[in-house]
Amino acid sequence: MTDSTLRIVVALGGNALCEPGTEGNIAQQFARTRATAVHLADLVDSGHRLLITHGNGPQVGNILRRVEIASREVYPIDLGLCVADTQSSMGYMICQCLVNEFRKRGANRNAFTIVTRVVVDAQDPAFAHPTKPIGPYLSQEEAERHSREDGWHLVPVPGRGMRRVVPSPEPRTIEEMDLLKKLYDQGELLVACGGGGIPVIDRPGWGYEGVEAVIDKDLSAAMLAVGIEADLLAILTEVPQVYVDFNKPTQRALDRLTVSEARRLLAEDQFPPGSMGPKIQAGINFLEQSANPGAQALITSCLAVNGALAGKTGTWLVRDET
Repeated sequence: MTDSTLRIVVALGGNALCEPGTEGNIAQQFARTRATAVHLADLVDSGHRLLITHGNGPQVGNILRRVEIASREVYPIDLGLCVADTQSSMGYMICQCLVNEFRKRGANRNAFTIVTRVVVDAQDPAFAHPTKPIGPYLSQEEAERHSREDGWHLVPVPGRGMRRVVPSPEPRTIEEMDLLKKLYDQGELLVACGGGGIPVIDRPGWGYEGVEAVIDKDLSAAMLAVGIEADLLAILTEVPQVYVDFNKPTQRALDRLTVSEARRLLAEDQFPPGSMGPKIQAGINFLEQSANPGAQALITSCLAVNGALAGKTGTWLVRDET
């Protein structure tokens, strides 16, 4: 990939907004987001056009913890509202840090957050098999109460207690996609689909209804990239490249993966479902669904993204040669 002007969907991992090993309080989140904004602004200054999305795992967990602590004082909120809250609050944080970074550079550039719904299938098998852990660790007594009173699904975590798990259905459509495409084509800098989007189902004769679920943000990012006809889906995570045999003596970095190679390595369990697996699958989805003949996907770190675009690092996912 040459460093020319590109239409890019940037999917920020949680570490880009909340540094691992810290409390993750608001001051720390702003500090981390300001550092991330420098790299994003560099991309914009290079002439690239961005649409940004982000994870929200730590933030949703903190909201749910507040709900738990305050449960005897105020009414609870459901998971859909948690996602909506984090889309707006984290989107505000990203946009404000970007605008301030542009001002430092003498540019009068704005950025906007769009609260985004994502439709899922009510018959998705994921609803029968909740697997996505969310919220705090609970005692056995607390877990039994939530299971009895709220219908929560809980699983034991050795040494930590019990934890709630929720479904993680596949995203089907992004309800605000037409608006996002229109604004993006007009040159606006957007943040959308935070946390994978607010999960809703479409009930015939009733309308849209929120569901207790979490959508993988990388899979939604791939849909965003298809929808805006992006040249590049850039998934930014903790590491500068994808590895096989990760954390083993035989660990090896991958510079380039074709779709067929990526599928084979997924089948060999090289990419765990809770970490790199969804990122690889998102890259595959984008390349298979995009009508853009030059589409590519990149997995790298936020710190390394500009170097990756210059060909110095990163793992590139490309279509099979025909």
